[in-house]
Amino acid sequence: MAEKAIKEQLFAWQGLDKHGTKVKGESLGTNIATIKAELRRQGINPKKVGKKSTLFSGGQKKGKKIIGKDIAIFSRMLATMMSAGVPLVQAFDLVGRGHDNPRMAEMILAIKADIEGGSPLAASLEKYPYHFDELYCNLVNAGEQAGILEDLLHKIAAYKEKTEAIKAKVKSALTYPISIMVVALIVTAILLIFVVPQFEELFKGFGADLPAFTQMVVGFSRFMQDWWWAVFGGIGLALYGFLEAKKRSIKFQRVLDRSVLKLPIIGMILNKSAIARFSRTLATMFAAGVPLVEAMESVAGACGNYVYYEATMKIRDEVSTGTQLQAAMKNANLFPAMVVQMVAIGEEAGSLDEMLGKVADFYEEEVDNAVDSMSSLMEPVIMVVLGTLVGGLVIAMYLPIFKLGAVV
Repeated sequence: MAEKAIKEQLFAWQGLDKHGTKVKGESLGTNIATIKAELRRQGINPKKVGKKSTLFSGGQKKGKKIIGKDIAIFSRMLATMMSAGVPLVQAFDLVGRGHDNPRMAEMILAIKADIEGGSPLAASLEKYPYHFDELYCNLVNAGEQAGILEDLLHKIAAYKEKTEAIKAKVKSALTYPISIMVVALIVTAILLIFVVPQFEELFKGFGADLPAFTQMVVGFSRFMQDWWWAVFGGIGLALYGFLEAKKRSIKFQRVLDRSVLKLPIIGMILNKSAIARFSRTLATMFAAGVPLVEAMESVAGACGNYVYYEATMKIRDEVSTGTQLQAAMKNANLFPAMVVQMVAIGEEAGSLDEMLGKVADFYEEEVDNAVDSMSSLMEPVIMVVLGTLVGGLVIAMYLPIFKLGAVV
């Protein structure tokens, strides 16, 4: 699954459906020819097909990028309108025309046009795989098939809100210390390149040897003045190489995901986040009536970590051969005993979705508390780091002055 995702690209297309109505959407594929062939199989005559970055650029550049929070809000609004008795097409029209993001509005109205043309909602959503993943489409399809679309839209909305909240918490946990360290390094570089040379000119008139610490800082300053472009260029290339390797190499992603789970504090937060996503996704799909084995692949993709992805796929294989879910989870050696016991109780009582929901609630709260605790712990650490970097430079610059004052 991961290898397939790397090879495929997102294409945008325009065409005419069976009734001659103009339709457009997005599809994943390896090249333009496969996209056209797939569209023809769906009864659509393709007129324009191209990579999303180059096709429809005039309309796609307007407005903010569509993010997960937009999809969560859209899901809640659609569910609420349907509960109020608003027909599906009219609900899409109201949400689309009232949206303040032109990109999101354009996509919603395009989906509405597909539905008006006779396409099922799930099939219309599948044309936008970057925004409506396999899990989302599967749940919508299950709701349409069972005639309980309204109920499932409420479950989807709750699921998206919960998952986006936990993603934001994890992102905050990772971004906060990194951003502070980046600011500290930038401030240090500015001091070395622009401030220290001013003191160096002053020291030349002293006619005495500088303290060793001051000489070291001046040496760093001269190096940064001469090679700042190489330092920043090297950092930029290293960052670019890291991101490309993460995106293109399965082996690198696997090693990276295993490594981050072992980090102090951060690893604990990521483990709890993955367990919360696993539990929340499986609870939502099981409550929607999706068979356990079929649900596991979507659950694996929702965990957000390759280690948990592989473990979930192994659990799926074991469950498909008749093993109980709690036994398969225990064999994975990733889930705490409490989680396995809750799943066992749920299986015996026939309330697996309810128990998994409680597990998800517990671990989502654990992630919240862990992120808040980490933020409190990081503040004094950040103060120490900033104080050491900036304070050290200041002391190095004033040591010769103190030495001169002592001699006088």
